[in-house]
Amino acid sequence: MASKPPLLQSKLSETQASFSRVVFSFRQWWNSDVVGTVDQAEVIEKRREDCLLSARYLLMLAMSAGIAILGLLLSSPAVVIGAMLLSPLMGPILGLGFGLAIGDFHWTRQSAKSLFVGSLVAIFFCALIVFLSPLQTVTSEIASRTRPNLFDLLIALFSSVAGTYAMIRGREGTIVGVAIATALMPPLAVVGFGLATFNWTVFGGALMLFVTNLVTIAGTSFVLAKMYGFRTKLTERQTRWQFGVTLGAFVALAIPLGISLIQIANEARAQRDIRGAVLDSFARKSRLSDLQINWDTTPILVSATVLTPEYQSNAEPTVTRAVERIVGEDAQVMLTQIEVGTGAAAAERAQLAAAQAQEEASQRRVDMLAERLALVAGVADSEVTVDRVRRRAIVRAQVLDGASLSAYHALERRIVATEPEWKIELVPPMGALPVIAFETLPAEGDEPARTQPNESGADALVLTQWAAKRLGMPVALSGPADLVTKVREKLEADGVTVQDGTISRRGTTVTPEWSPVKAN
Repeated sequence: MASKPPLLQSKLSETQASFSRVVFSFRQWWNSDVVGTVDQAEVIEKRREDCLLSARYLLMLAMSAGIAILGLLLSSPAVVIGAMLLSPLMGPILGLGFGLAIGDFHWTRQSAKSLFVGSLVAIFFCALIVFLSPLQTVTSEIASRTRPNLFDLLIALFSSVAGTYAMIRGREGTIVGVAIATALMPPLAVVGFGLATFNWTVFGGALMLFVTNLVTIAGTSFVLAKMYGFRTKLTERQTRWQFGVTLGAFVALAIPLGISLIQIANEARAQRDIRGAVLDSFARKSRLSDLQINWDTTPILVSATVLTPEYQSNAEPTVTRAVERIVGEDAQVMLTQIEVGTGAAAAERAQLAAAQAQEEASQRRVDMLAERLALVAGVADSEVTVDRVRRRAIVRAQVLDGASLSAYHALERRIVATEPEWKIELVPPMGALPVIAFETLPAEGDEPARTQPNESGADALVLTQWAAKRLGMPVALSGPADLVTKVREKLEADGVTVQDGTISRRGTTVTPEWSPVKAN
């Protein structure tokens, strides 16, 4: 074999050397500026507390499961969200990942035990409620949790990255959003529903969704813990084996979930084609009011309601043949035809009905928004003030056990993200304000050294601004004079009243505190 030309060999060597320098610089930066800033002992201690199998853990789990199954039976998304917020399952699942990462098998066994016992309590408690309940219908909320796909795995992956990062970096207010995104309790409640009604399709699908969330969250927390330098007592070979098992679990889940996603995509495409086939069998001014397809029956069952100006006697055979060509198998079609007028009076009635329907839909949306705000604030719906004209909603939250100001802020942001057209204001209880930490950045080029809030300090400053504006309270600042001045300028620019606190000569933090309103 001919050797490479000397010039090419030299360029390859230079490229490899440059790449090695970049990798080395990145690893050096990561180890000193990222891993070196994590208090591993504190993180581990907090995670251990969340994994204990205590009476409080089981009580909160049972109450969360009860709320979840009732919300699912009533098909109420607001109630289901409340169950997600109460569920303590995230603790032992993250503990499972951290325990594996540091090789602490006692911690791992404790987390697995808490998770297993808690899951059984939730499943059987939900099954008991369903067994005693007169409502045992598969609602849309239940059905939506019986067909997990690859998107569910990705949701759990992204959410667990955010949750684990928040745990490691001390930003636990993010966990509120993570608990809602991953939705650990509703799938368990659906498993209990399937067990009580002996519906093994529902049981298996919901159990698959729960396992997907569990393995993804635990595996992601394991990988991130390793990346952040959490120490382990395992040998290098055992560590590689851990990574292999984690990767294998992801792949094992991704294959069936990917197949499920492809099946759902095919069904969605077929449903669109079936919709067109139904309308093609009627006059041009006909409208399809409702279309239901049951893919689990043999033959496939299609039911539709058509608003048509002229009744079609041979519509069902025609549509049946078209549907069979689309799906490639036998189908049974049931059509309900409703004759509607085409004159001016009929058009006016249709416009009036459409306007009424739009008004009712708008009112339902307002009612649902009020319910969600009341739920997260822990108050009755009547205590939520909603201004439909200005699209503004305000609620004053009650004191929730263990909730910090960051948790209330996260709750408000969560609702704001789903209602971009509304101005949402959640007024929190008067909790302790966070300390604002600063860091000094070295001079770079023509820019001199500068002092500014670090990452956690910037978050604390935003939280202080938000809480002060919501509560309408002045804030007193204590700390070094130069740092207090910087924080004062930021707060006053945002309309917050700032009063003098204790001024010190040294330090790298500013402590904001609530200050009583001075009488005029």
